[in-house]
Amino acid sequence: MPAPEPSPPQSSPSAAASHSGAYVLAEAAARARDIRAATGGRPLVARVPPLPTPPPADAPTAEARAAGGALDRILRGPSGLGTVSLRPARCEGASAPVEAPAAPAEGSPVPGLYHHPVPEPDPVRVAEVGRRIKSWALDEVELYPEDWEDQFDGFSVGRYMVACHPDAPTVDHLMLATRLMVAENAVDDCYCEDHGGSPIGLGGRLLLAHTALDPLHTTKEYQPRWAESLHSDAPRRAYRSAMEYFRGAASPSQADRFRHDMARLHLGYLAEAAWAQTDHVPEVWEYLAMRQFNNFRPCPTITDTVGGYELPADLHAGPAMQRVIALAGNATTIVNDLYSYTKELASPGRHLNLPVVIAEREGIADRDAYMKAIDVHNELMHDFEAEAAALAAACPVPGVSRFLRGVAVWVDGNHYWHRTNTYRYGLPDFW
Repeated sequence: MPAPEPSPPQSSPSAAASHSGAYVLAEAAARARDIRAATGGRPLVARVPPLPTPPPADAPTAEARAAGGALDRILRGPSGLGTVSLRPARCEGASAPVEAPAAPAEGSPVPGLYHHPVPEPDPVRVAEVGRRIKSWALDEVELYPEDWEDQFDGFSVGRYMVACHPDAPTVDHLMLATRLMVAENAVDDCYCEDHGGSPIGLGGRLLLAHTALDPLHTTKEYQPRWAESLHSDAPRRAYRSAMEYFRGAASPSQADRFRHDMARLHLGYLAEAAWAQTDHVPEVWEYLAMRQFNNFRPCPTITDTVGGYELPADLHAGPAMQRVIALAGNATTIVNDLYSYTKELASPGRHLNLPVVIAEREGIADRDAYMKAIDVHNELMHDFEAEAAALAAACPVPGVSRFLRGVAVWVDGNHYWHRTNTYRYGLPDFW
């Protein structure tokens, strides 16, 4: 594995960071109680656009201050003598000069979508991650031909990953997530969708690609042929290289956790491909089941590796934590359905997304189906925040609260990237 490059200095984090992470989860318990009281146990979701701008982090409601104070202390983590090492820290250039903040990114949020604003990502880190990932893609794995360069640049993966992982100690840590994200999208594009993808034969392609993450253990006669196959196409080259870097920084438990979630992802790809081959539009609940697998789950599940620490395996595997991670993955995936709606409608063939499935299966207008998909997202988000807050209160372990903060920030950063990536996405004309 190539030696890591030195990390550049960083600009100072914005005070706006308090809008997400601990603030979000600390308010969630009080908000969940209010929602349940008002709706008889069903989270309140917005059916009319747009929602008011969320209050600034330094001005929570009186009810939230009263009900969320104790939980806020838990999520901030320990304080006092001897606890500094338990808190996340960024290791680059403590004395680096403060740089001017980046200009706010473009893009409008989906009206009525429940979300939290995030500070603009550190422009120094964004530029450095962008430089390194392009070098990796071109020089190390030969990921794409020259005529795809504008699409690679338009993906804005540096801004994406820096927004999702603001607590990463170094750019090297950020690159762990960035390579995996780019490799996953290469598999999706080249095997499933935009660049030659097809449901026909997808199972075989995904199986062989998965062996780049979960190595084949076979006889001496056949091992060389398998090893050679890992370089046979761009997706497998990307998977192999990204996983090699990741294993170098992750514990065996963290690496195996990631492989498991990637197997889930590939299972979701196969379900969607099977429906495409039979021209089947699933029921809404079936579609949501598929999207629990074909979703972003592998990304927030590695938040501790990217943060430079480890959530112990038994705490990660607990049912309550798994529910939190699943809800986070499900909510962020519906964000993708909503922001990519017009892009997919303009593409050849029929692309399944939640508004399309709701419209067809429930026999309602496209606009009404889109609004109902917003409702689904909002309910998932409220459930995610309530469950995360409850888990943090029930298990006041520093690693648990830090991991939950990381997942919450990833959720917010994922929305930020979808909202601001106007190269890829645009909203429908429903308002």
